[in-house]
Amino acid sequence: MSVSPANCDRLLRLPVVQDLTGLGRASIYKAIVERAFPKPVKLGRASAWPESEVRRWIEARKAERCAA
Repeated sequence: MSVSPANCDRLLRLPVVQDLTGLGRASIYKAIVERAFPKPVKLGRASAWPESEVRRWIEARKAERCAA
């Protein structure tokens, strides 16, 4: 069985999430606690975020800016 790229959701580690969002580690984890940022997927000791969820979060911030 082959998985098409459209059905695949890459998991992003913290440095990549920081680069995409412009947020620091503490800000990301604070937003998670406040339920304002997607929760990570636990990979043993490591954590990663589904790329689609991070990109939706970014798009929502852009939409808020345009609506204001």
